Amino acid sequence: MAKLYFRYGAMGSSKTANAIMVRYNYYERGQNALMLKPRLETRDGEKTVRSRVGLEAPCRYVEELDSIDVTQYDCLIVDEAQFLTRDQVQKLVDIVDNQNVPVVAYGLRADFQGNLFEGSKWLMAWADTIEEVKTVCWCGRKATCNARIANGKVIKTGEQIMLGGNESYVALCRRHWAEGKLGE
Repeated sequence: MAKLYFRYGAMGSSKTANAIMVRYNYYERGQNALMLKPRLETRDGEKTVRSRVGLEAPCRYVEELDSIDVTQYDCLIVDEAQFLTRDQVQKLVDIVDNQNVPVVAYGLRADFQGNLFEGSKWLMAWADTIEEVKTVCWCGRKATCNARIANGKVIKTGEQIMLGGNESYVALCRRHWAEGKLGE
């Protein structure tokens, strides 16, 4: 019986590296895994998923799912799942339930203001299994918040979606996120 998995974590928790490793594990066992990402995610170029540690894999866009025969795959892996729409998450649910193809989605739970992303909200509501990919704050506590940074300071205003990496975001524990404290 296939399941929908949502694996979430703060920025820098190795979600993409984990997604690429899961894909590799399927291929190593002679199975097909399809890597997907939302078209909105352009940091790594077109149809490429790349982790901060340098791992990369080819991918397709979630928006192309209607033209893909998912029954040819043993698993679908979705990176940057926080950017999915409700309808796209529903499509993944339908693939799991009606095509019996497991889906493993990786993404952020909440934005830099502490609000759920649309995709994450529906994955939290509908996933069969929800797992946290952990990382740590500079103080050593578990980091659960994604702080947007500019000019060396935590900022809490702006558009929900602003693509960026280490230059724009850092994972903090809830206390240091609330205080806006980036380190000693």
